[in-house]
Amino acid sequence: MHAIFEYLPLVIFFIFYKVFDIYWATASLIATSALQILYYFVKKQPVPTRNWVFFGLIAVFGGLTIFLHDDAFLKWKVTLINGFFALALLVSQYAFKKNLIKQFLSEALTLPEPVWNKLNLAWAMFFALCGILNIYVAFNFEQETWVNFKVFGLTGLTFVFAIGSIISLHKHLPEEGLPATEEAQDKQKNVELTKD
Repeated sequence: MHAIFEYLPLVIFFIFYKVFDIYWATASLIATSALQILYYFVKKQPVPTRNWVFFGLIAVFGGLTIFLHDDAFLKWKVTLINGFFALALLVSQYAFKKNLIKQFLSEALTLPEPVWNKLNLAWAMFFALCGILNIYVAFNFEQETWVNFKVFGLTGLTFVFAIGSIISLHKHLPEEGLPATEEAQDKQKNVELTKD
């Protein structure tokens, strides 16, 4: 359900593009992104940073696309979002010693520290590559090709990379009932002690 909610603006963008044009599609993207922010306020939940970033960039670059009737701004927005994610992962790890991927996934996965670092770097490189690919497709192919790439290509690449990441982590995951690291063993001991 959450995945559908996250991708709803993209789906509506694609529908509006096919029915109307890129400018109506851009307006729909701005509106649905704003509604996502509103949803968190109504539910009295904190708005995730990625939603604020996405909304801020689409409001500015989408607004310029509509106002100036130039889709180049919208095309650059996709690269800027991917660039922001890549930079955030790298700066947080190397400047602040915080692994964002680990923070997001540590409750679901127990991995050795070097593996977390590799995973964080891999996702940073993936986002950077997506940003570069977007610029290449956006300015070397027809608008419709770029829209299809944005909606299906980048989404598909993300799913494939996520699945590839999971498969590559399989050998580092603990066996059934066996913690993989000393940290996990300590957690298990603490749980057992609190039960006694």
